[in-house]
Amino acid sequence: MEGILHTARTQKHMRNHFISAAGVLLAALFVRVTAIEFALLALSILFVLFAELFNTAVEAVVDLVSPDYHPLAKVAKDTAAGAVLMAAIGAALMGYLVLSKYFFPIYGKVLAMFGTPADMGTVVSVLVVIIVVIMIKSFTGKGSPLEGGVPSGHAAVAFSIATAVSLNTRDPLISLLSVGLAVMVSHSRLLMRIHTLREVIFGSVLGTAITISVLLLFKVMAP
Repeated sequence: MEGILHTARTQKHMRNHFISAAGVLLAALFVRVTAIEFALLALSILFVLFAELFNTAVEAVVDLVSPDYHPLAKVAKDTAAGAVLMAAIGAALMGYLVLSKYFFPIYGKVLAMFGTPADMGTVVSVLVVIIVVIMIKSFTGKGSPLEGGVPSGHAAVAFSIATAVSLNTRDPLISLLSVGLAVMVSHSRLLMRIHTLREVIFGSVLGTAITISVLLLFKVMAP
């Protein structure tokens, strides 16, 4: 228990794993998965938590044995972290296989509520997002149209495109993949320290909201 508490207290990823696990288990209970499906989800979650605990233990031992930088110490830490990544990928795949058949029909119905937007509406929505981002940056006086400032232009455009793709295809899997790419684009701005988390979230929300608003406006005005 001390090891689990220490890992949860010191490792942000472990806390994220716990939050994700709670969300998946609640979702599984909500849709009433079968006993076998619940067992598979639980085992996947436990495997990820085990891998994170193992990774933390390896890091502690390596720091104890090699407090200074050493190439082999890097290999040990990278390999342990790789084990966590593989476990997380396996858990994500298991979650998709178990839960997609329950949630995809619901998600598909939500996308269908917006209808299929016109091609012109899609192009206009992305252009409006770009214009709004540039205007906000000009008013705040921070950053350039392509780098820095409020909001993140890359996040805004990425989520605008992901939203347009989702509403045009109305396919849950394509929508999730598109949103995943948008998240990766937004995350890259954080890794490069070009934007703060608040700027990235603002950009993603702005891009999504404007795109939905413009496409709904085109739908209302369509003959």
